[in-house]
Amino acid sequence: MTAQVDYLAVLFAATSGASGELLGSDEKELVRLVWQLVDVKNKTLSKVNELLIKPDLADLTEEKEEEDVVAEGEEEESGSGADCVSTTTSVEAALNLFHLHLTNEVNSAGAGTSVCLCTDGQLHIRQVIHPEAASKNILVPDCFYSFFDLRKEFKKHFTTSDLKALNAHLMAESLSLPVDGSNMWDPSATEDPSAALPAEVAVQQVQLMASIVLALLSDPFDHTFSNPERVSEKFEGGTCSKMEKVCDNTVIRARGLPWQSSDQDIARFFRGLNIAKGGAALCLNAQGRRNGEALVRFVSEEHRDLALQRHKHHMGNRYIEVYKATGEDFLKIAGGTSNEVAMFLSREDQIIVRMRGLPFTATPEQVLAFFSPGDGTQEMCPVSGGKDGILFVRYPDGRPTGDAFVLFSCEEHAQCALRKHKEILGKRYIELFKSTAAEVQQVLNRYSSAPLIPVAPAPLVSMLPTMSLLPPPGGVRDCLRLRGLPYTASIEDILTFLGEFTHDIRPHGVHMVLNQQGRPSGDCFIQMTSAERAIQASQRLHKHVMSSQRGANSRYVEVFPCSAEEMGLVLMGGSLSHTHTHTHTRSRSGTGLSPPPCKSRRLSPPSYSFTPAPAVLPTEAAAAALYPPIGQVLLTPRPLPPGHAYYPASAQLYMNYTAYYPSPPGSPTTLGFFPSPSSLSSPGGLVRMPGLTYNSNGVKDLISAVQGYQYAPEDALMHAHGPVHAHDPARTLLTQPKEWVCI
Repeated sequence: MTAQVDYLAVLFAATSGASGELLGSDEKELVRLVWQLVDVKNKTLSKVNELLIKPDLADLTEEKEEEDVVAEGEEEESGSGADCVSTTTSVEAALNLFHLHLTNEVNSAGAGTSVCLCTDGQLHIRQVIHPEAASKNILVPDCFYSFFDLRKEFKKHFTTSDLKALNAHLMAESLSLPVDGSNMWDPSATEDPSAALPAEVAVQQVQLMASIVLALLSDPFDHTFSNPERVSEKFEGGTCSKMEKVCDNTVIRARGLPWQSSDQDIARFFRGLNIAKGGAALCLNAQGRRNGEALVRFVSEEHRDLALQRHKHHMGNRYIEVYKATGEDFLKIAGGTSNEVAMFLSREDQIIVRMRGLPFTATPEQVLAFFSPGDGTQEMCPVSGGKDGILFVRYPDGRPTGDAFVLFSCEEHAQCALRKHKEILGKRYIELFKSTAAEVQQVLNRYSSAPLIPVAPAPLVSMLPTMSLLPPPGGVRDCLRLRGLPYTASIEDILTFLGEFTHDIRPHGVHMVLNQQGRPSGDCFIQMTSAERAIQASQRLHKHVMSSQRGANSRYVEVFPCSAEEMGLVLMGGSLSHTHTHTHTRSRSGTGLSPPPCKSRRLSPPSYSFTPAPAVLPTEAAAAALYPPIGQVLLTPRPLPPGHAYYPASAQLYMNYTAYYPSPPGSPTTLGFFPSPSSLSSPGGLVRMPGLTYNSNGVKDLISAVQGYQYAPEDALMHAHGPVHAHDPARTLLTQPKEWVCI
């Protein structure tokens, strides 16, 4: 709209909560709409209308549901000063009734048909009406998608004015309009902006704003009301280049989103504010899953500041935290440089579906066949563009990652495709999720370079003095790495898969790696007796199929030789590079796809027979054991009793930090082994167990936890902030449950 409008509807909205510059910041409901029509050509004013919203929750009958307008009276009945007062029982009815009254009033005037709203600032439309309508799934009439900001129109003639400090009272004073200071409400002088406004204030504000409009239309200003503010009706997806410059003052970080939320849900939460094209980017965690955070880019700093006022507003039953962010943060998530991705995302109005868990040998033809209708299936979900509508995600060396993105032309086809979630392609079930353009960029960035989102904190042992918790590697590749195990695979399945090489496994040499949730990650490490046997096993068993006794699924397993240092890196919470074999310079915190902390489950004999435990460890020795000499890493080798089916009778038992725990396994962040100092008369060690509950049963729980290992009740020693009862360990455990246990 560039020409002068025929009418201006001066509008004021009030809620049951805060007013002034805090209007809409507390999520309170709309309770009052007041407006007055201004004839721009004839410079005349019509009557003042007031619409009250009063939900009747005590006695809501069917008649009241059908008839939203409950009462309509005159100025004397309301006491607010309005010429015409109406009452409704819902926001939806109020918005529709406002639009109906406004249309009828314009048609009856007969001086023109174009009309636009005019408000004092942005809050009435952007922070009150649109957010509440979005939260209640209400369709907003078209008249609320464009409006004039009276402050900005005023500033065109008074350029030195501070836009944020302006209000109707100050504008009237600058225009030398008569203002009754004793009765007129001044937002800048309000002591408590969080208090609800009196009934007559809204009418006074509308009358004052109408006077300001007439003053701007008259000489000497002769102002023209053109180019109104626009409210985006829907969010537009798009791509963002890493070379694009993003202003730091336009980006926010939203935290606490439901994991299943999409970019459209984010746009709905910020309804009323204009998000830049492709400006909603959902963040992924180290596993490639959504982590409940998003970065949102707005069209201007003004809209970003309004978004910050929605801090701790609700999305469903969850409140969302909103913080400032930088343009660099946004580009790390949503920026991309690949021409292939840009072409893939260049199609407009396409629905993106992410496929996860594809076989590494999957082809575009197999993906198209996967989404084609099966026998007896009438639902159609054709891929938009055929092969051009499929984007496989690959590592920099060209190897597939098992992820792909597929385009569909409409929501109906996408929903039909999502119903194939966990169906089988080849020998693997495929996970399907609705995705976004920003997620495509983020996944491609993640696999083509170092992770752009900080991974989880490093495990506890990485903060201790540098020492290896595994046998010294010496550069010998005498270990095996098994990758791609069935998730139901057990120790017995692994030993069956290794066949004749089972006899070459070191005692306690099978390490199954679990992810952060304690579930199998599909990786396993085997300590072999020699590098020769490790190489022979990898050559003979690589890509052979492993079956699981606990499930019907079977998968081919990749077998690689590796060193003890590489194995230790993963077991301590790191990950091995997909392009480099040696990891001597890699950080223990890990930067790969398997996030720390990892857990390892050891293959252990069913029972132990150790020498009797020494006496209670003195408190001084316990403190000294916290910082052992660098390089002192292993317990004294102990003989393994005969009788176990998997180990020779003469084998020596070596244990690292995961040695002393029963099933379920411990984690580097919850259980760590500290070697005992050499001053002790007999072999011993100190196990740290942080996080013991205060309502535990003391010694009984600890004895149950280490049952079957070399341990005695009198060996319990608690590291507390108070006195330690060396003669009564049970009393210490019961009164001060802390973290240190001596074994």
